Amino acid sequence: MNNFNLSRRDFLKLSASGTLALALSEMGLDRALAAPPASQGRVTWSGIPLYESPALNAKQLHLFGIDQVVNLKAVVDGDEGYGNPFNNKWYQLDEGYTYSGWLQPVETVYQKAVYNIPAAGQLGEITVPMSLTYLGPYIYSKNAHRLYYGTTHWIKRVVVTREEKSVWYEIYDSVLEKSFFVPTYNMRIVPAGELAPLSPNIPDVDKLIHVDLASQMVSAFEGNTIVFSARCSSGQKGTDTPKGDFTTYHKGPSIHMTNQGDAVNNIYNLAGVPWCSFFTGAGHAFHGAYWHNDYGRPRSHGCVNLSPADAKWLYRWTSPVVPPDEDYVNLPGQGTRVQVV
Repeated sequence: MNNFNLSRRDFLKLSASGTLALALSEMGLDRALAAPPASQGRVTWSGIPLYESPALNAKQLHLFGIDQVVNLKAVVDGDEGYGNPFNNKWYQLDEGYTYSGWLQPVETVYQKAVYNIPAAGQLGEITVPMSLTYLGPYIYSKNAHRLYYGTTHWIKRVVVTREEKSVWYEIYDSVLEKSFFVPTYNMRIVPAGELAPLSPNIPDVDKLIHVDLASQMVSAFEGNTIVFSARCSSGQKGTDTPKGDFTTYHKGPSIHMTNQGDAVNNIYNLAGVPWCSFFTGAGHAFHGAYWHNDYGRPRSHGCVNLSPADAKWLYRWTSPVVPPDEDYVNLPGQGTRVQVV
């Protein structure tokens, strides 16, 4: 955890005056312009261009297809991308450049199977750019939906298919009310130690999460000391993140988010959204995003998008604490304070 030399009083003054972004930049606290370095990037939608140089008016060399995985050579400064005034980071690829917000930074880290899954189930995390799911524990079983790097899922049990010598995790989707099967080499078991609370000795009354919509910054305080600050993506126009005072009273490490019953806004259907700390009963939450890397520009349906690593930090730092053998806790009237301005 980092402690930054900026008092809570001064921070709130900067936020109210609209100069928070400039002050944080001068102090070197405007991080999370692009997710932490990775060796690969996954294309998050079809038609993302490759440019000759890191500029939107440069010559286009190629258009990538969705879920294509490319090698990342370096992070460089370039144009502000796609209307994001806080992000000028581009990725250098083997043959050109593309804006960092369009690629999910990923790794390919294959896993060894774990056979002793508790009866209550256990949390797992995808550690490859993309994994297929199957309707049965067989290589030639019908495919279902795709799971993406950094997403989390509740593992019910391990299944060994001896006739084809394959090993699978059975995961359960509470929205679809259905089980799917994932090769064990694509998923990491999340140990209980990674779910342990951060700063458990600090009472909730002394903790505060401050969301500044103008600068797209999420900051956490312990008393008057700022201990965390990261760029976010809040709700876009029409699905704005609500302003006001809230608490993170319900949480879950893996949530299937969907608004399929909403006839007005664009439909989204996102399985395995990681590290969700909800602060309203309507579903507004801090959570990791795997469908973009464009933090600093409003683009959510009302939630506060963070990189998975930043969302995990807040998930562990806030209350209530979700025990490792539970996938959701709802304690109205409790939770860590949230202020959205």
